[in-house]
Amino acid sequence: MTNQISTEIKEQALKVAKATQKPKQTKEQTKLIAQGIEKGISEYKKQQKKKSREKDKQRKKQIKQKTSKALDTQAEIDIKNPPQHHIQWLPWILLVLSWLGYFLFAVLNN
Repeated sequence: MTNQISTEIKEQALKVAKATQKPKQTKEQTKLIAQGIEKGISEYKKQQKKKSREKDKQRKKQIKQKTSKALDTQAEIDIKNPPQHHIQWLPWILLVLSWLGYFLFAVLNN
């Protein structure tokens, strides 16, 4: 796998190599130092990308866990608290049934 190093990185590496150049150092040696610096910069960037990907994975995993916990909590709340519209009709239904039972009892016993 060949890594394409951008011209910006090459320029930065050459600047650093020239800034640290020794008095009797040849151009060949400076180029070799610049190449080493290029490799170092590209390795550093790879590591940073890898760390960034790992952090992003962890962040997504945490978000997923939070949402699943929230859904579980909501399901528990729904189970514990049944819908209120069914409960409000219950007394009226019981009242009507008890009156019907009373009238049937009264009619059948006469």
